[in-house]
Amino acid sequence: MREAGLDDQVINLLSSQIDHLAAGSTGHIPEASIDPVTEVETMPSATGVDPEALSRTALIKLNGGLGTSMGMNTPKSLLPVTAGRTFLDIIITQVLAARRAYGVTMPLVLMNSFRTEQPTLEFCDRYPELAVPGVSLSMRQNQIPKLTQELLPVSWPENPELEWCPPGHGDLYATLVSSGVLDELLEAGMSYALVSNADNLGAFPDPGLARWFAGTGAVMALEVCERTEADRKGGHLARRRRDGKLILREIAQVPSHEIAEFQNIERHRYFNTNNIWLNLRMLRDHLDEDGFVAMPIIRNIKPVDPTRPDTPKVIQVETGMGTAIESFDSARAIEVPRSRFLPVKTTNDLFFMRSDLVTETDEGRIVAKTDRRPIIDLDPRFFARIDDFNERCEHVPSLARVESLTVRGDLTFPEGLELSGNVRLEGTV
Repeated sequence: MREAGLDDQVINLLSSQIDHLAAGSTGHIPEASIDPVTEVETMPSATGVDPEALSRTALIKLNGGLGTSMGMNTPKSLLPVTAGRTFLDIIITQVLAARRAYGVTMPLVLMNSFRTEQPTLEFCDRYPELAVPGVSLSMRQNQIPKLTQELLPVSWPENPELEWCPPGHGDLYATLVSSGVLDELLEAGMSYALVSNADNLGAFPDPGLARWFAGTGAVMALEVCERTEADRKGGHLARRRRDGKLILREIAQVPSHEIAEFQNIERHRYFNTNNIWLNLRMLRDHLDEDGFVAMPIIRNIKPVDPTRPDTPKVIQVETGMGTAIESFDSARAIEVPRSRFLPVKTTNDLFFMRSDLVTETDEGRIVAKTDRRPIIDLDPRFFARIDDFNERCEHVPSLARVESLTVRGDLTFPEGLELSGNVRLEGTV
């Protein structure tokens, strides 16, 4: 890690995490240790446009993913979501539109991995007006070694790049400091930041939310939504019994025999959208005092080559940026409309985004025409990889009257198809 130029803080943190793993720590958060959160604040209704807080807000997008779950080895944000429009095209359109509409600076910072930084910056050259003087457009996320089951660094001579992995988006806080971007934002007059995933196009900078967060005096706030059946696997909000603090619990932190309770959407009502508001000055003070943000370990088991499930299983030590909520006494959570959570994790999500239930405004806002989202389950054998998906889904059928869609078999959708109700398609065409 030192030879790769990594900061001592990152090295010391991984050493500490390995010690915890060696001592038998699983990172699990048992059901008996938490209480459900039954109520949170709701997003305030718009009462006129006051861009004052927004004028001191930066937008940070997590852009380290390669879309490997869809068979990609290029930055996921460069995948076309709509006709000829990538995630990054739409994000940049949102930023430039907000600058014009509200007369704000709004720097955009992309947190890249060592594999996404160069192609992403080359793409951004198409938008020379995007840069804000004194603020870096990119900050590179740290990297750590993948580990064997014996907690030793993985050796993979076939492709040494695959010996490394990003340490999860919980690395945001260390990266803000080590890159110098936190100081750059403060010097540019920014007080707040909205952080979100690059694949969530619903997380545009909203002046009402910025005003609300500025008024809380909190270091951090999470945007949450009510869970539906489609969100049963997503991390949920809870309250830790021993100290009453808000926490986030991800599925990787749940003992296997408690998965059913984790997925009980009536008990655990709110999931984390991974849209997070930060008070930059207060965060800087916290980091000066403590040196780090404490977060629970997430122990992920994955193949060393994510595109080849048959390669050896390795341990990737990760943290989630939202789990830092337990480090701040003043942390808040706010329920937002489902429209602020439109992620694309799989080709099932991409199918929805390219359907007639979603539209893009001139300001780059991706708008779902209804809060009702049909459950889509495309046969992973023929649709999970993006090339296969594009070949079969050049024409996405109308989903306006669809409750659910299940596809089993090698099918191609014809132009002009309209579906209705709970649909199951089987066969080979």
